[in-house]
Amino acid sequence: MTIGSLKPTKEKKSRKTKQPIVDEKSPLLPTKHGEEGGFDEFNGASFSGAVFNLSTTIVGAGIMALPATMKVLGLILGIAVIIFMAFLTEASIELLLRFSRTSKSVSYGGLMGDAFGKYGRMLIQFCVLVNNIGVLIVYMIIIGDVLSGTTSDGIHHAGVLEGWFGEQWWNGRFSILLITTLAVFAPLASLKRIDSLRYTSALSVALAVVFLVITVGITLFKLINGTVLMPRLFPDVTNLTSFLNLFTVVPVLVTAYICHYNVHSIDNELEDNTQIKGVVRTSLALCSSVYVMTSLFGFLLFGDETLDDVLANFSTDLGIPFGSLLNDAVRVSYAAHLMLVFPIVFFPLRLNLDGLLFPSARPLASDNVRFASLSIGLIAVIFLGANFIPSIWDAFQFTGATAAVCIGFIFPAAITLRSVYDFNYLNTSNDLAFQFVDR
Repeated sequence: MTIGSLKPTKEKKSRKTKQPIVDEKSPLLPTKHGEEGGFDEFNGASFSGAVFNLSTTIVGAGIMALPATMKVLGLILGIAVIIFMAFLTEASIELLLRFSRTSKSVSYGGLMGDAFGKYGRMLIQFCVLVNNIGVLIVYMIIIGDVLSGTTSDGIHHAGVLEGWFGEQWWNGRFSILLITTLAVFAPLASLKRIDSLRYTSALSVALAVVFLVITVGITLFKLINGTVLMPRLFPDVTNLTSFLNLFTVVPVLVTAYICHYNVHSIDNELEDNTQIKGVVRTSLALCSSVYVMTSLFGFLLFGDETLDDVLANFSTDLGIPFGSLLNDAVRVSYAAHLMLVFPIVFFPLRLNLDGLLFPSARPLASDNVRFASLSIGLIAVIFLGANFIPSIWDAFQFTGATAAVCIGFIFPAAITLRSVYDFNYLNTSNDLAFQFVDR
């Protein structure tokens, strides 16, 4: 990374006064009012809208697999690791923001390009593709499981629509995913600005809270009745195999907090760019609270019977009044939540694919043909993947162990080390020059 001056650069407080940047580090969509392809009515995103969008990026399908991690780690270690991952995520995002300000980069790809050149930019774009496609496939799998049913260990868990109407051609997995894609995903994915999704993001957070409240209520009712068994507090490690099994939860925990690919897009649209750190901390505090509560009460409720996708557990008899109605409310609310999260994760996926394929093209928002072609192609790939990948655990382990850990932790650390090295090299060069002049 080349640092032109050793003097700290004073940040400007408003995006409205910021001059457009036209180089490889520029975002692929316009960031403010008046730029090419911009919208006349847009004057900057609000703090609350940014919090909702970032929180929606974080709280996705990972929450459904977290109760299963408690089954592996036990409650105490599991909750401790969830909280630790929140602090680790905040630190990694802080590194990205700090060096983005130094290099005046307005995208993750631009920052990687500044630190490692063209191939660094291409590497982060490829990782975002792998991670986001995997995450969106998981979303579709869960939606299919909830609405049309799933089979685990030879046991069939009926979907909501299957329970209401019986097995029909139109409520099979393929049909449900096709209808959802055409009726929900495609229209929301056609929006060109991430701030346009602030209302759907707010609704998605509300739906996640509905899921959590119902789960907590059911668990407390069963605790009062004495029908909840004491959960395992620590991992059960008896041999080398059980010890190695502890590490299978790492990809899920990593994926649960990955939002780094959307931080720059949200930052670019903020009316006051000094608010981004507050946005990140507020979002992480909100999401980690939801994660801890869901993991705690989900594992308390189902214990060692907790499935990889905890929503599938809600297809069984809970042994409480109105249990069937509450089961359906939990599953439908979270399926709707994932439908509204989809466009938030899809937004950076499309941007990074465009940057990888058309690095020198005009902004994506101003080219409707390119915008539509990329959107249709990506949705088709995700749709096919959701119909052929059997389990969310398989998808989580692949993306979480590869692309997600690079995006969230390896690349921010590498950028920091590279930047510190270049800064020290610049200081050393200046010292040698001064010594030469003195002589």
